[in-house]
Amino acid sequence: MEPPIQFARTPDGVDIAFWAIGEGPALVAMPSMPWSHLKLEWSIPEVERWYGMIGKGRRLIRYDGRGFGLSQREAPSFDLQAQVLDLAAVIDRAGVDRVDLLAAQHSGPPAIAYAVQNPDRVAHLVLFCTYANGRAYASLPVIAATRGIIHQDWEFYTEAVARLLLGWTQPEAASRFARLIAACTTPELAGAVLAATSTFDVTALLAQVAVPTLVMFRPQLRSASFEQSRLLASSIPGARLVLLEGDSVAPYLGDVAAVTAEIDGFLSGSERAVQPGRTGNGALQTILFTDIEGSTTLTSRLGDDAARTVMRQHEQIVRDALRAHGGVEIKAMGDGFMASFGSAVAAVECAIAMQRSLATHNATAAEPIRIRVGMNAGEPIAEDGDLFGTAVIAAARIGAQAGVGEIHVSDVVRQLVAGKGFPFRDLGDVSLRGFESPMRIHAVEWQSR
Repeated sequence: MEPPIQFARTPDGVDIAFWAIGEGPALVAMPSMPWSHLKLEWSIPEVERWYGMIGKGRRLIRYDGRGFGLSQREAPSFDLQAQVLDLAAVIDRAGVDRVDLLAAQHSGPPAIAYAVQNPDRVAHLVLFCTYANGRAYASLPVIAATRGIIHQDWEFYTEAVARLLLGWTQPEAASRFARLIAACTTPELAGAVLAATSTFDVTALLAQVAVPTLVMFRPQLRSASFEQSRLLASSIPGARLVLLEGDSVAPYLGDVAAVTAEIDGFLSGSERAVQPGRTGNGALQTILFTDIEGSTTLTSRLGDDAARTVMRQHEQIVRDALRAHGGVEIKAMGDGFMASFGSAVAAVECAIAMQRSLATHNATAAEPIRIRVGMNAGEPIAEDGDLFGTAVIAAARIGAQAGVGEIHVSDVVRQLVAGKGFPFRDLGDVSLRGFESPMRIHAVEWQSR
């Protein structure tokens, strides 16, 4: 049953259409501008099923932004702050004090800006296949190519965009979405809204985000940039990055159950704001340690300058991998690193990326760099920018007993990433220094992934 449509008026006089259904914590599912139509989207079975899944136990709020759908088409501006006005007006009119925000694609920057401007009104921020810099997004070859035909062939444009955004493996869904696109707005308004999104830039705001944030991305996408998702996850304090299967920017297509499970798990967690640069005690984290082979003899073999050059190369490779996978560098220890992740999947992906990057480097390097990696998951104690506790000590011990070029993880980590396709080799119960009982350890067979 379609919910009744209501309207909220923005301070600049634009009427924004929205609906709200259900009871519980409020979740605003923001529009993927300008492709949103509150009435017509209910004719898409996947969308209706998606709303039922993410709206369970919540007050789900949806709206059409200015210029498209059932909202006022003509508006004085479509810029970033105008989009923030739309969101703010809907939240106020819906009568909710605090909301979770779910933002995909072009809705990401307005969601980030609103969260920074109103940290007391946002409980959680979920960013799905979105970006911080609209110009960088618009420069993607497939995006630039399709935008060039908006005013030349509207029908062909809607078909092309539908398949680009929803993926080439969903032809029926893409055809339905193409019809929705054509009805959402006009070529002139679509061009104006998309031109405005190219000016969105919240890069400078990322460090000011003070609410728990989940960044989700599908690496198979051609219509979104992993570089932008990496920027979001590495720049927003405490943000988690989750990589998902699928080739659609629409969360209601592909492995919808996995998307919903990640969002439900995140939103059902603590609603306490994450302070910039801090990691809350009691939060489940995956702790990663690296250790470089032969660091103590490097200087005596190569000399100070040459040894330092090798160590800088090692540090760059490790830090690039941490940034790419949302890892937080806790400390550098001369011959290795300690890092933490909110996602065990991201931690394992990061370790694999490190070993692969080093293997590529070693293929041509005069002085090869080899590291061992160890991981464990638990609830460490955060204090003065460092992490302490049994979970941390176990991670260090696991790394210490690994061979060079290897990645060893505890059974807890293996269970956390079950079903994600990582190849493991069971090493059995291993005695670790300082622990009375042996611990089950697994090696990640990263060469075969």
